[in-house]
Amino acid sequence: MFELEWTDEAKATYKSLQDNPSDKARYKAVRKTIKFLARNPRHPSLETHPCMSLSGPNGEKVFEAYAQQKTPAAYRLFWYYGPSKGKITIFAITPHP
Repeated sequence: MFELEWTDEAKATYKSLQDNPSDKARYKAVRKTIKFLARNPRHPSLETHPCMSLSGPNGEKVFEAYAQQKTPAAYRLFWYYGPSKGKITIFAITPHP
């Protein structure tokens, strides 16, 4: 099990989804993704893969995990391992362009 760290931006997005009744389904999908991520970042339903166009603040390899699929503007989580062993940092929760 990984301990999760959050950037301020990711926390704000998550709280916004949580507080907005019209985003109930998105919030539920993101919450489920976060639970899977903490347990197993390679869970098949996350479809985790490296995101080559991004890197963490110290050059960490960034990964993308799916919160939604086959949905317009489906939500994704961007994360990296660290800042220390056993931790994952979620740095962005965003709709897919």
